[in-house]
Amino acid sequence: MSYLFSLVKKLFQTVIKTKAFLVLFLLSLVSAIAISACTNEPKVSKPPTTISSSATNESKAETPKDSKMAGHNSKVKININEAILSSLDKIEAELGIAGLSNKIQAARPYAKVEDLVSKKVITAEQFEKIKDMVSIETIVLTGEAKDVDYLTKLGLMKGHMIVAKELLDLQKPDQAFPHIEHPVEEIYADVEAQLKERNVKEFKQVLMDLQQLVKSKPNDPSIAAKYQEAMASIDTAIAAIPEAQRQSPKLALQVINAILDTAGTEYMAAIANDKIKEIIEYQDSRGFTIYVEQLYKSIAATMEKDHPETNKQFIASLEKLKSAYPSPLAPEKPVLSVAEMSALIKTNEQAATKVYTKS
Repeated sequence: MSYLFSLVKKLFQTVIKTKAFLVLFLLSLVSAIAISACTNEPKVSKPPTTISSSATNESKAETPKDSKMAGHNSKVKININEAILSSLDKIEAELGIAGLSNKIQAARPYAKVEDLVSKKVITAEQFEKIKDMVSIETIVLTGEAKDVDYLTKLGLMKGHMIVAKELLDLQKPDQAFPHIEHPVEEIYADVEAQLKERNVKEFKQVLMDLQQLVKSKPNDPSIAAKYQEAMASIDTAIAAIPEAQRQSPKLALQVINAILDTAGTEYMAAIANDKIKEIIEYQDSRGFTIYVEQLYKSIAATMEKDHPETNKQFIASLEKLKSAYPSPLAPEKPVLSVAEMSALIKTNEQAATKVYTKS
């Protein structure tokens, strides 16, 4: 009997333990379900911030094509597939490699900016120095930015032609030839589409005829007439922008900034070890600066009336800038250092920006 009682007691204890286990198990299961429900509860996320395509396009449209056309120390990148040599000269000046602009142009097209290294145009170490300056992105211009770009490119043509004429007058056709060549070989393609849009008569052939004449018959008397025809064609293209708009300080000063930026880059590229090593770049810089002075005269009266202090500064600084070029024939040593030239251009840019941002 005692044995039977002992057996029943053990069975009862087992049942009690089993129930306790089941209770614990059920409590754990309920807890796990609750936690899982909380964890899997749908989260309400903030709606993504969107930028309207029109706002994005407007921002791009007002950005000049490359840094050379955007003003001194601009952060706009240089398109290595499309930029003209004067723009690529900024990379050349940064790295101090003579002839690099032509080398970059000859290795086109580029699928990515790193191709500058893979195509052995520059080394990986050199690329690290200029990678933030370059791009392969094409930016479409509209409105005022497009007008500035157009007038800047035509202004660079005029600068080349101005110094070419000086050299022809000095009986230096061999030195004049590159400056007659650049407008047609380097710049014309960059404005050709705009010429059609603005209903300007094509004048590439006029430039080519002058180029060929200077190359084959450098002493031919007809060069003078052909030169005047070429200059008149460029002036006609410039006149596609209404005169009132061209003589507005807001527009003219933006063009002046862009051309002076290019002049400064060419000057930097011309100088090495305190000597003028690259004569063509020196002459480019001279021609561009002379044209800027001519362009400024068209707005000088308005500037004197509305911005007298800025006007005085501009006139004085342009005189100082011109002193860097005592002759179309480059001196052995520079009159102004690169730092002095850069400071003058930067000061002008800051003064001009204050004027046209308020206009």
